[in-house]
Amino acid sequence: MTRQTTFSHIGQSTPEDWAVIGEELRPYTAALADRVLEHLKLLEADWSGLPVARLTHCLQTATLAHRDGRDDEYVVCALLHDIGDPLGSYNHADIATAMLKPFVSPENVWMVQHHGIFQGYYFFHNIGLDPNMRDQFRNQPELFERTEEFCAKYDAPAFNKDYDTLPLSFFEPMVRRAFKQPRHSMYDKLLGPVA
Repeated sequence: MTRQTTFSHIGQSTPEDWAVIGEELRPYTAALADRVLEHLKLLEADWSGLPVARLTHCLQTATLAHRDGRDDEYVVCALLHDIGDPLGSYNHADIATAMLKPFVSPENVWMVQHHGIFQGYYFFHNIGLDPNMRDQFRNQPELFERTEEFCAKYDAPAFNKDYDTLPLSFFEPMVRRAFKQPRHSMYDKLLGPVA
């Protein structure tokens, strides 16, 4: 049975209340990678009109990055870069960024956050937008180059129906490791290690 605290205003909570809350939340946070993987599977539905389903696109992006020798964290970012599409049709990168931010480097967070504008270099001219919109970030050359390369080498070419894409099961251990312990979270003291 789940224990619950009894305060009616958070300002009335006590350290003992937060010990109970932390204890009750730990099993839930330990299952975070499972929830991320389940949410990623929502991209299986072919609702986008793209040449491949969104899940295939994400798997292909991660496969390309993995086969190019990128580290596991980068590959996980490649896998999850479009995970926000089902809930954030107009801001999917913001959702992916929010999920990843406690767990990955600031450089990878920036890359995921801005990949949509950088990906636009390849197609914005088709929808009446400026394909050079990414130029506004040239004042951050290292981040610019990192994100430009992500889109050029992994995101943009990941719509190939005939590519030998690795399955989600291949990436599951990487996702589990990435979401095991947050690097940057104000809740570390409350929740402790995930598992």
